[in-house]
Amino acid sequence: MLSTAVEIAPPMPMDMPTRADAPCFHCGEPVPAGTDLRVEIEGERQPMCCRGCQAAATLIVGAGLSEFYRHRTVVSPRVEEMPAAVRERLAAWDHPAVRRQFTRERVDGSAESSLMIEKVACPACLWLIERYLAQQPGVLEVGLNYSTRRARVVHSAGVEISGLIRGIERLGYGAQPYDPRRQQQGSDRERRTLLRRLGVALVLGMQVMMVATAFYFDDGYIAADHRQFLNVINLLLTTPVVFYSGTGFLQSAWRGLRGGTLNMDLSVSLGILLAYVGSAWNTLADRGTTYFDAVVMFVTFLLAARYLEFMARARAIESVERMGRHLPLLARRFNPATGGTMEMAAPAELVPGDRLLVRPGEEIPADGVVAEGVSTVNESLLTGESTPVPKEEGAVLIGGSINVDSPLQMTVTRVGENTLLAGIVATLERALGERPRLTALADRIAGWFVGAVLLIAALTALAGIAAHTGHWFANVLAVLVITCPCALSLAAPAAMTCAINALMSRGVLVVRSAAIETAARVTHIVFDKTGTLTHGAPRLAHTALLGSHGAAECLALAAALEQHSEHPIAHAFRAAARGLCVPCAAGVISEPGAGIHGEIGDRRWFLGSPRFIAGHTGLQPLPAAGSGPGPGPIGTTVVLASEDRLVAAYTLLDEIRPEAAAVVRALRARGLRVTLLTGDQQPVSAAVADAVGIEDRRAGMNPEAKLQAVRELQRGGAVVMMIGDGVNDAPVLAGAQVSIAMGGGAALAHSSADMVLLRGDLRGVLLAVEHARKTCRIIRGNLWWALFYNVTGLPAAVLGLVNPLIAAAGMSLSSLFVLGNALRLRSVAEPR
Repeated sequence: MLSTAVEIAPPMPMDMPTRADAPCFHCGEPVPAGTDLRVEIEGERQPMCCRGCQAAATLIVGAGLSEFYRHRTVVSPRVEEMPAAVRERLAAWDHPAVRRQFTRERVDGSAESSLMIEKVACPACLWLIERYLAQQPGVLEVGLNYSTRRARVVHSAGVEISGLIRGIERLGYGAQPYDPRRQQQGSDRERRTLLRRLGVALVLGMQVMMVATAFYFDDGYIAADHRQFLNVINLLLTTPVVFYSGTGFLQSAWRGLRGGTLNMDLSVSLGILLAYVGSAWNTLADRGTTYFDAVVMFVTFLLAARYLEFMARARAIESVERMGRHLPLLARRFNPATGGTMEMAAPAELVPGDRLLVRPGEEIPADGVVAEGVSTVNESLLTGESTPVPKEEGAVLIGGSINVDSPLQMTVTRVGENTLLAGIVATLERALGERPRLTALADRIAGWFVGAVLLIAALTALAGIAAHTGHWFANVLAVLVITCPCALSLAAPAAMTCAINALMSRGVLVVRSAAIETAARVTHIVFDKTGTLTHGAPRLAHTALLGSHGAAECLALAAALEQHSEHPIAHAFRAAARGLCVPCAAGVISEPGAGIHGEIGDRRWFLGSPRFIAGHTGLQPLPAAGSGPGPGPIGTTVVLASEDRLVAAYTLLDEIRPEAAAVVRALRARGLRVTLLTGDQQPVSAAVADAVGIEDRRAGMNPEAKLQAVRELQRGGAVVMMIGDGVNDAPVLAGAQVSIAMGGGAALAHSSADMVLLRGDLRGVLLAVEHARKTCRIIRGNLWWALFYNVTGLPAAVLGLVNPLIAAAGMSLSSLFVLGNALRLRSVAEPR
């Protein structure tokens, strides 16, 4: 299955010529004289500069990926011959000890590796790499994050990582196993470069503006020779701003032109260069108007906006990396081979079953359970809840959380990439790397907008020249500067990134970023009961013996049937039977939402609801357990029977979550319809629904019936959000337009859900709905503002109502407004 973490909006293609002096079709470099290397691409024989580019192009075409050349926005890097030292390094990455550092084994026997991708110039590059990797033998799934340049490759255990990396190198890109330190170094270099360029633009720009200020207030007092001298000073000060501070824009535009496409930096670069060259010409000729002030302001404001964008993106990445680094460097492990003496071990060396000592103030090195001791643990890194959680023997410990009060001994259950922390980090990375519909729409509009702006600028120049107006050049500059589509492209990605990180800080993990768009349009909220409206931890409260079997024997039989189930009721029976001799059950068949049956000894036994028992045995069903009114414990009746007689009836009590009624009231107050779908008996479901205030309730539903109920709502035009917990909910979670799983639910339910409530608090549903609505309001506001600004600013620039200086300030302030508006999403307001 191929993930779609990167969606490519088709740019405006410009087919490259095939004349004799055409550059290399793959990398854009000049073709050496006498070289005749060509590859047929989409019906035309295109020139190549070397055999490396020829091999890469042949590989792309042979893999059926020729459309890459139509989608790319810049040319591909040149392919160099791989040195012997590089080949040796690739082979080292297949060594088992090295491979374990960036590859984790999955429960289904496959493996998942993380790679860093280098030399990527545009989204089309990632599109090509993603498609290429997906076609390789043994590769099951590929996901690429354009923001972090990371690839997540799910593959069979026998796939050699060196072969995948070698293939990426043959395409002309670079790749290596993911290393957080190396990625941080790259981010630091990019930040320092942006700061240096911004600093130069600010320092020199202020000097230019001081000179320009004298011109603004000049009423003819400045002598001509003094004006010429000041213009020369401004020329000297502006040159480094253009060719050093603005080099990123110029290089990006040039790469796009060489690749035959128009990118958003093209209009920026044309505006900068035209203003600079025109001003330099007028300065040297000692005539006309200069626009050095507009040039330095344009470059400075653009760099400031891009630096803020970079910092917002870096904070998002840093929040993910910080979670990944929240493990101790060493763990205290008891070594049974040396009589239980303590030794220090790295978290990567731990294995399930290891016994560890965690002192107060130390981080939990892996997932596990408390083996000895009582303490409290701070899990705020994962759940956003700052109050420490009490832990005693048997309690679950999460790797990365912090032991607060007393020493704890723990038994390791999961390590490395199998821990909850690693799963959350991987989920966040996938969500941040996806490109929702609104983002793709903004990019698509921006791509076509550049071509339209260039056309309008050309028509403005022709009209001005034909009309012999003296200010046509200033009008052209204003058109190019005021209509930069940066704000349009920032409108959605910045808001989505802030929203995902803000929800994570409040314990709502966004699995799929598109869910934020859908959650904002929800009309119906559907709840499951067990583990959702209730705590999902029922306890055995009463046993009624209906035959000759003793209570312990009946409980052992029930626990035997429930040994392999993960349903909360199964946990209740196993906990109650602890210490009993539980027999083995064979041929166990579970009917989700109803019951379970299997062979024990020479008889078949049934455990489930009265309706389940009646359907399989024909025995008269018993009345369901009574439930008192109010938000107290809710009783569920479970019957144990053989094929010919009833043996025992159990009453299990489950507490309703204290916040459930308030959450339901708040959802209804927001105009949402609320429904309860449960597999439990009618009296129990009615008691729960009455306690929390849900009028639309449906009982006795198996997973298929729940799914049909959701589809019925959808056919009526409803946008459904499903909130559930457990394996039984996986089909209906996947069938709803957007779904939320409780943090304590089964892994299968989490993989089917779009969001996960890590705290297990239903108020997270309100947070998700409210913040999703706010996010989409801000994105739509940003898009409308960007469109309004460009639609109104463009005619004003064409008509000469805006000079280049005001255009530069307006364009930059527009981008800063959009970014600032998106940053409002970094905090999540408490819903009321």
